[in-house]
Amino acid sequence: MSPLISTFELRQRLQQGPAPMVLDARFNLGDPEAGARAFEAGHIEGARYVHLNRDLSAPLNGTNGRHPLPTREAFQASLDRLGLQPNTPVVVYDDQGSMFAARLWWMLRWVGHAQVQVLDGGWAAWQALSQDTRNIPTARAVTTTEPQPHSFIPLSVDQVLADLDQPHQQLLDARGADRFRGENETLDPVGGHIPGALNRPFMHNLQADGHFLPADALRQAFTSVLQGTPPAHVVHQCGSGVTACHNLLAMEIAGLHGSRLYPGSWSEWCADPARPMTR
Repeated sequence: MSPLISTFELRQRLQQGPAPMVLDARFNLGDPEAGARAFEAGHIEGARYVHLNRDLSAPLNGTNGRHPLPTREAFQASLDRLGLQPNTPVVVYDDQGSMFAARLWWMLRWVGHAQVQVLDGGWAAWQALSQDTRNIPTARAVTTTEPQPHSFIPLSVDQVLADLDQPHQQLLDARGADRFRGENETLDPVGGHIPGALNRPFMHNLQADGHFLPADALRQAFTSVLQGTPPAHVVHQCGSGVTACHNLLAMEIAGLHGSRLYPGSWSEWCADPARPMTR
């Protein structure tokens, strides 16, 4: 299954079936409830809302980053409350270049849900189709599901630190170039990056209209950045483990499979001044 789905294909599947469960992941880092308000104002018919802080993150403890990964069991419980069945296809979307949808996509794959796709172009592309965006909820029964075996594996801060200078680990930072250099840091208390990391700003994965670049263009771009590093040696990170998923998704679109995620990312890393940092 392609990691992406077009608005035309989604419309067809919603009209003709089998209909996927559609999950709305809109969010705003500066206003955490903006996504929920936008959802109430209008969304793809039948969609359910998923909140980054409440559903896709664990509680903060001061050292585990800004959006720590919940346990698989806790996230599976959130999916059960939505009524998601193991074999139900899922389509996820947001309104910010798929940065939050990518996090949800990765987490669904992490708990073993294979049939997951990101709506290419997101909410803006769907609105451009002049679809009905009325606030019509779809009732779904609560389910109970055990997390399934998975191949999308997160790395802990200790694992990243232990392999920091090893050739089988190449960190790839998805933040903007200025934050990577340690400039204009507004989200985390310390600016800079993890030593040895390369920089690939996630927004470079998109065309001007918010759709992802073609697979061959993404493959060429990542191959150029990684300079021969095998995809399986790549560990994605960003500020808090959200936009790192965008780069991981883009590599999957490009056919560069097997890269991994460090969910804690810079916000967890810089919480301990004893860890090495580059500015």
